[in-house]
Amino acid sequence: MASNKTVIVTGASQGIGAAVVQAFLGRGYNVVATSRSVSKAGFAPSPNLALVDGDIGQAATASNIAQTAISKFGSIDDLVNNAGVFLVKPFTDYTAEDFRSLVATNLEGFFFITQLAVTADAVTGHRRERDKHHGLTGPAPNRWSSGFDFDAHQGRTECDYSEPCERVCEEQHPLQRGCARAVDTPIVKGIPKDFLMTLSPMGAISEAKDIADAVIYLTEARHITGEVLHVDGGMHVGKW
Repeated sequence: MASNKTVIVTGASQGIGAAVVQAFLGRGYNVVATSRSVSKAGFAPSPNLALVDGDIGQAATASNIAQTAISKFGSIDDLVNNAGVFLVKPFTDYTAEDFRSLVATNLEGFFFITQLAVTADAVTGHRRERDKHHGLTGPAPNRWSSGFDFDAHQGRTECDYSEPCERVCEEQHPLQRGCARAVDTPIVKGIPKDFLMTLSPMGAISEAKDIADAVIYLTEARHITGEVLHVDGGMHVGKW
């Protein structure tokens, strides 16, 4: 169980994000949950939960989230970059507005809040023993990540992930990445479940709780950093 540790969860109003919020609250963490309308997501009131509405692709929203975490709970110990846009159509059919939406949420939404979480020591005036920062990712059909790429929800590149990993590790801030693909959440409601099940050698679709359990593990594992944890029923080894 956590003791007075604070985690920020982006994209928290439904699906994986909501499951991650509940998992952290259940383990005694303080949680700052954010999405465009997270205050309408139906979370039960809790002294350990702060809700921040806003577009994570805006620097002002990221600043508001960080300030809320520090003013209400005193620190930022963990960050789960879960927010992302997923488009169910070929890359060649993306419009200019589609592209801007992907960049704003999947790239800028990662960049602004991660900067603030890593540098929060300068605001709070102390160094946490082990803050961790997580990106969530996964190649098609369901990408949720920390990189930049045109294929749906991946969002951000390997180099965009590895460089901050090296920097934050030097300052004792572990950074991990979870990798999921077909997860039974509203983001893949337009894709037939029978099709998604054919993409995994286990013939199954992950549940949001499966991803939340993996996030908790990466958060609390004492000596893991720079790791990619696949939670996809073996889908990452190839198409089945």
